[in-house]
Amino acid sequence: MLFRQMIEPDSSTYTYLVHCPDTGRTALIDPVLDTVERDLSVLQELGLKLDFTLDTHIHADHLTGARRLKELTGSHIVGPAVDQLPCTDIGVREGEPFRVGNIEIHPLFTPGHTDHHHAYLIDSGTHKMLFSGDALLIEACGRTDFQSGDAATLYRSIHDKFFTLPDETLVYPCHDYEGRQITTIGQEKNRNPRLGNGKTLEEFVEIMDNMDLPYPRKIDFAVPGNQQCGACPPNVPEEYRAPCVRHDQG
Repeated sequence: MLFRQMIEPDSSTYTYLVHCPDTGRTALIDPVLDTVERDLSVLQELGLKLDFTLDTHIHADHLTGARRLKELTGSHIVGPAVDQLPCTDIGVREGEPFRVGNIEIHPLFTPGHTDHHHAYLIDSGTHKMLFSGDALLIEACGRTDFQSGDAATLYRSIHDKFFTLPDETLVYPCHDYEGRQITTIGQEKNRNPRLGNGKTLEEFVEIMDNMDLPYPRKIDFAVPGNQQCGACPPNVPEEYRAPCVRHDQG
C-alpha cells in the first residue's frame, strides 16, 4: 500500500492518500477544497489516478474537496450512507468493507462529534491503521457542543469502537493543532487528558460540558456546503472565498 499524509494549514486538517499498487486504485480520505490543487499535484507526481474521495463526516471547519475533485478527475464521492446526501455516489456502512482495489477499508460508526460520524480502519497485514476523523484526536477529541454532538455518545463510541482495538493500532486523526501527525490506541488510553487513565463517563461529560470553546469560524458556510459535498454557498465570507473563486472559474 502506498500512503501519504498531507495537511491543510488553515483548518489543520489532514488528508490521507491511500493507493493499492496491485490494482492502481486510489482514494483520498477527508480532502479539503483549499488544497485540491496540491492533491492533484501529488497524484500527478506519483503517477496516480484518483478513484474515490472518502469523508468521515460533514465537516464544520472546512469545505470538503470531494465535489471539486470529482469534477476534475471523475472520482466517486464516498461517505456515510446514513447522511443520505444526494451528491454521494457510494454510501458506506459499518459491517460492509469498502474496497480500494485490494485494500479493505472498514467503516466504524462512531457518533458523538456528529451523529453520523464514521471512522475508517485498515489492516495492512503488519499493523492496523485507524483514520479516526474528528472523534479521537491526539491527546484530545472532537467537540460535542454543536452539530448534533453528544459527549456521552462520543465516550461510548471511543471506548466501544477504538479502545477495544490493539494498543499498537496507529491512529491518524483528521486534525492536529500542534504539528503532531500520529498517535496510537495505547498512547490515547494512557495519556489522553479527557479519556485516558480510566476516565469515567461522568468525568468525560463534565470535561466536555466545560470546554467553553469559541464558535467555529467556518461552520455557517461549511456545514451547508458539505451537505452538497463541497459546494460553495453564497454566504462564504470574502476572506475564505479564494478556493471558491478557483472552483467557480474552473
